Amino acid sequence: MAPPHSPRRAQIAFSDSAAKQLENLTSEAEIHALDRALVVISVDPDIGEELPGDSAGPQLRQYTDEIERVRLLYWVTALRTVVVVAYIEA
Repeated sequence: MAPPHSPRRAQIAFSDSAAKQLENLTSEAEIHALDRALVVISVDPDIGEELPGDSAGPQLRQYTDEIERVRLLYWVTALRTVVVVAYIEA
């Protein structure tokens, strides 16, 4: 009998502005904190709170980890297989 599979993770992608913010992270603590937050949203993309907006574009969500002091703005693709990070605050 095959072992049970863990939930499928969504892939993480970065917008151009988030990729630039990522390049500016220099401390190992910031990178570690960001990595933990990315794992959380990849496992459960609905964990963040929805931000108010219109229905014309993707629904932005915000995930904040108060302990690690990380805030991410992101949206999830229609099939929930990709999380696109739009903004990083670490």
